[in-house]
Amino acid sequence: MTFNDNTVSVVIGGTSGIGAAVASALSQRPGRVEIASRATGLDIADAASVAAYFRKLGPIDHLIVTAGSAAPGGAVADVDLDAAKAAFDVKFWGSLVLAREAAKIMRLGGTITLTSGFLARRTVPGTFVKTAMNAALEATAKVLAKELAPLRVNVVSPGLTQTEAYAGMAGEARDAMFDRAASTLPARRLGRPEDIASGYLFAIDNPFVTGSVVDIDGGALIN
Repeated sequence: MTFNDNTVSVVIGGTSGIGAAVASALSQRPGRVEIASRATGLDIADAASVAAYFRKLGPIDHLIVTAGSAAPGGAVADVDLDAAKAAFDVKFWGSLVLAREAAKIMRLGGTITLTSGFLARRTVPGTFVKTAMNAALEATAKVLAKELAPLRVNVVSPGLTQTEAYAGMAGEARDAMFDRAASTLPARRLGRPEDIASGYLFAIDNPFVTGSVVDIDGGALIN
């Protein structure tokens, strides 16, 4: 995909973590990068707010959605369903609303790249909410890739990545968790935001990639 001075890329969730790494990488290219998140006042669970945001932007070329939601853990029988539905409202429905509204103003040759996670296709007890909403997102993105063609729609599926999302954990506990997780991966380390950002750039740049899920998880799915 060729970038020029008129190219407009929109990164939702671009103020921190993986999204910030994607925005930083795109800022090295010609064109403009628009960043929005809860920190900037965009509520992706509010369809009216999303529609208004894109109306103000005008024509765009690329949408990257890295915004996520905190999902309740626990067994299916025990999870608070209201909390589970709230997580879906942000991660699943929010991503779909963003894609729908962006497609209305996207130029020919544009791309939409969403974010799932390796739990979409890995069975881990106590994580069914994350599994369900990420699997739903991956499946629906394939439908979008057909319905919105020739716009291209893809999904990046990260593994465990060292970001600010874990800043609330005590340092020793966080480091111990990271070490345990890294020791089980074929890559022998956790992901870094810039590792994952390269997957979004691949999905944007390769004109023959659509309806695909790009796994960047250090080998978690084969472990």
